[in-house]
Amino acid sequence: MSEDPFVSVDEIVAARRTIAGAIRHTPVEQSASLSGRTGVTVALKLEHHQHSGSFKFRGATNAILSLAHAERAAGVVGVSTGNHGRGLARAAAAAGVRCVIAMSELVPANKVEAIRGEGADVLIGGRSQDEAQHAVDRLVAEGMTMIPPFDDRRVIAGQGTLGLEMLEDMPEFETVVVPLSGGGLISGVAAALKARKPGIRVVGVSMERGAAMHASLAAGRPVEVRELPTLADSLGGGIGLGNRHTFAMVRALVDDVVLLTEAEIAAGIHHCYWHERQIVEGAGAVGVAVLLAGKIALEGPTMLLLSGGNIGMALHHRVVSGEAADVAEEAA
Repeated sequence: MSEDPFVSVDEIVAARRTIAGAIRHTPVEQSASLSGRTGVTVALKLEHHQHSGSFKFRGATNAILSLAHAERAAGVVGVSTGNHGRGLARAAAAAGVRCVIAMSELVPANKVEAIRGEGADVLIGGRSQDEAQHAVDRLVAEGMTMIPPFDDRRVIAGQGTLGLEMLEDMPEFETVVVPLSGGGLISGVAAALKARKPGIRVVGVSMERGAAMHASLAAGRPVEVRELPTLADSLGGGIGLGNRHTFAMVRALVDDVVLLTEAEIAAGIHHCYWHERQIVEGAGAVGVAVLLAGKIALEGPTMLLLSGGNIGMALHHRVVSGEAADVAEEAA
């Protein structure tokens, strides 16, 4: 019998128990500026304050703590656009497990160095996450255990703990806006939310440049896309032609997917700093950016997930200093 592709709320609740002592319950703050702009209550889930600087630490920790003894002894390996690698490296180090992270040449240098700083070995190769996966496959063949960045039950369940926190902190919200890449984050969050509050609206946001899940949904099946430089670098990469979980979950649970230009993403980073006093990377700012761009209509209390803050500070300085248009043009 084939495996059920859907991760259940029971798995997410179990993941929460598993990782409870390792993660932060990140705060939710109301945004006066965005609430005033939209006419509805808008709150920000400040997950960029999580250990390792992003939500990825949740799923990585759940995966590491779920390993069998032999898997721990063999060590773990993963492919990453940056944040999964850092989260996995940190979780592995805490558990005393060897970790290797493979990345493409498009991953920003600050994220590569941060992963090395967590104690992982780093392999750089190829111009896409799919090409970097080849190095992972070799190490798995040699006996290491792969922890995927998104298409994994343990990872999805760990990310879904965010949904449980959101409902506890703001049970009245009607719409949640979530960054969308491979779908591990939004699948887990949507599964948790819709199990507890079925009428909630889940909106995924990605960039126009290389949005693999959006292209796959349009095609009705997982497809490959060209990975391109973008300010939302954490949202790059494919979803895997053999996708087992996230494509089906996103198709069933996500109500809408919206794409942003590079200039709109830059505007989101800029707003987060000057109006919310938050340092957020491009992928983490897409929820704010989509409201600023007027690309979704809000009818009730809304929560935006600020998913990561691992942006190079030189790039961040350029964006918030008014060079947003120049930076966006360079990314494109």
